[in-house]
Amino acid sequence: MGRRKKIVEQCERLMDKPEQIRNIAIAAHIDHGKTTLTDNLLAGAGMISSETAGEQRAMDTEEDEQERGITIDAANVSMTHEYEDTDYLINLIDTPGHVDFGGDVTRAMRAVDGALVVVDAVEGSMPQTETVLRQALREGVKPTLFINKVDRLINELQEGPEEMQERLMDVIRDVNELIRGMNEEKYEEGWKVSVEDGTVAFGSALYNWAVSMPSMQRTGIDFGDIIEMNRNDNVDELKERSPLSNVVLDMVAEHFPNPVDAQPERIPNVWRGDADSQIAEDMQMVNKDGEVVFMVTDIGMDPHAGEIATGRVFSGTLEKGQELYVSGTAGKNRLQSVGIFMGGEREEVESVPAGNIASVTGLKDSIAGSTVSSVEMTPFESIEHISEPVITKSVEAKNMDDLPKLIETLRQVSKEDPTIQIEINEDTGEHLISGQGELHLEVISQRIERNQGIPVNTGEPIVVFREAIQQATDTVEGISPNRHNRFYLTAEPLEEDIVEKIQLGDVSMDMPEQDRREELQEAGMDKDTSQNVEEIHGTNILIDDTKGIQHLNETMELVIEGLEEALDEGPLAGEPVQGTLIRLEDARLHEDTIHRGPAQVIPAVRHAVHSALVQGEIRLLEPIQDVRIDVPNEHMGAASGEIQGRRGRVDDMYQEGDLMVVEGIAPVEEMIGFASDIRSATEGRASWNTENAGFRVMADNLQREQIMDIRERKGMKLELPEAVDYL
Repeated sequence: MGRRKKIVEQCERLMDKPEQIRNIAIAAHIDHGKTTLTDNLLAGAGMISSETAGEQRAMDTEEDEQERGITIDAANVSMTHEYEDTDYLINLIDTPGHVDFGGDVTRAMRAVDGALVVVDAVEGSMPQTETVLRQALREGVKPTLFINKVDRLINELQEGPEEMQERLMDVIRDVNELIRGMNEEKYEEGWKVSVEDGTVAFGSALYNWAVSMPSMQRTGIDFGDIIEMNRNDNVDELKERSPLSNVVLDMVAEHFPNPVDAQPERIPNVWRGDADSQIAEDMQMVNKDGEVVFMVTDIGMDPHAGEIATGRVFSGTLEKGQELYVSGTAGKNRLQSVGIFMGGEREEVESVPAGNIASVTGLKDSIAGSTVSSVEMTPFESIEHISEPVITKSVEAKNMDDLPKLIETLRQVSKEDPTIQIEINEDTGEHLISGQGELHLEVISQRIERNQGIPVNTGEPIVVFREAIQQATDTVEGISPNRHNRFYLTAEPLEEDIVEKIQLGDVSMDMPEQDRREELQEAGMDKDTSQNVEEIHGTNILIDDTKGIQHLNETMELVIEGLEEALDEGPLAGEPVQGTLIRLEDARLHEDTIHRGPAQVIPAVRHAVHSALVQGEIRLLEPIQDVRIDVPNEHMGAASGEIQGRRGRVDDMYQEGDLMVVEGIAPVEEMIGFASDIRSATEGRASWNTENAGFRVMADNLQREQIMDIRERKGMKLELPEAVDYL
């Protein structure tokens, strides 16, 4: 305990020296060794025993993480490291690698300035490597590279020094290609990773050794020595002469930006407020005496302390008892305690100044993504999660007495993980959880049972569909029930570039109008249209093309309400509509407010929007996934058959090392149960992963049956709107 107290004191001593702070995330494809690597860093900092490091998985604090052997929640730890006679405070976040938990990675990137990307030397760069790099670069986070499992090249693949170096150079080349493709400007500025610069390290997290160009110069160990020590079972000497934590933490101290260098660049990237204001200056200067600005990136439950909000302090100093505003909510929240994470344990401290990652209690109104501040301010850009929920399960409490507790728990889940969508139906008691994949929902349901002690029944997984129009329409009229109000509108498909900008958060109603216009024009929208944007709902845009219509201003809120109702539940199967541009061209409104209330305007607009969508040949879209299977040659046919048998298509097959790689796409609906089928088809010899790849129009011959299935499940009428005769 004395040792731990000492480490906390060391951390506290460095907290208000922002030049000596490094905020970093460890990110990688699943099973490439992030958590094992983190264990060794903790052992190097004296926080866990070096004997168990690598097997302990200290950052996987949840029972289900230990059982499944994967990281599910991003975990934080603060540690200190001495490099060139200077002490550094390193705030580290270990993030999950499984695609279903990508939301945690996106949120972690907002809190850090550097990302240590881990790649398996044998497998090389994989789909999730690309995703985590993209998440880092979008947030303006600088990458460095650790190539792990080098021991496997020597012991399993028996490679000599030349072959080994060639393979490692391939990995570096692949990672640089990804960086360059995603952000050429930063790549040219020196974000390219290279052995010579010391931004690449190699090693084995399992056996706790690592080398980099600077460490080789210091210790005199080269690849020949590494191969020899591995083959002669002399790894302990290697571990002693070139321990992993020294090499990696030296790289972190030397090559990652400190908050003082990082925040002036990052703030304009993640915050759209007034650049000349005092608060903007405080954030850019990492001013610990300025107004408090804290961005929540993670929310967790502690059985004793209650809800813990973790995030980045961009300005000011957090102290117990402060009363702070939470964006999007009224009133203030009072900080009950302020602390830092030391792995699974949270240690309370007096205060946490700007430039650090802190964990606090008492912010009852915050969710993952909230902006918390001492004065009211423009909130940070919302953290955009690249993939949207594609699969839904119903959850009901087995005992009716548990219902209030279940509803409370589901609300808590959606605060902790914004990539989960929760629909609470108090009438039927059947609640819907939508998430990124089967595993995502399985973990959530298990945690409800295990952590909250609520026995639940979960339904079969249901896939989430979308509806989208295929062509532009003529003008459609919507008439109110009292026949005194008329709305005239058209619909047309939105260009993909515009939809993508909305999904990435580059275009929203929260941003200054001028910026929004420029972004829309850049994506291909004409100037006049971009000036008349009235509302953006999901990935749909409402344009007000009317001229000088009396009373329209005061009726517009109701028009938008009718539009949102129509788009949330499309005409085919009540699924959300996406990628549509609706133009309000004209309207006739009754003089008297009483005759143009909600009961008149909302149905008129809803009916007009649905009629336009049907005229635009609306179709059902289904979610699809990219699939990659690595499999021995003799099972290749079986593996590709598994994709083709699921209405999928195989796009590529190629040899990589001694395995064949099969790449293709398949509908999410057909991928349910894929895990057990592929195992039996390949005698358990295949490894695979899937990545959500958006939505595509479902084949015409399947549309009608699928629509009817969904309508029946939702209790809708079983006859389609008359105008949908093209199906």
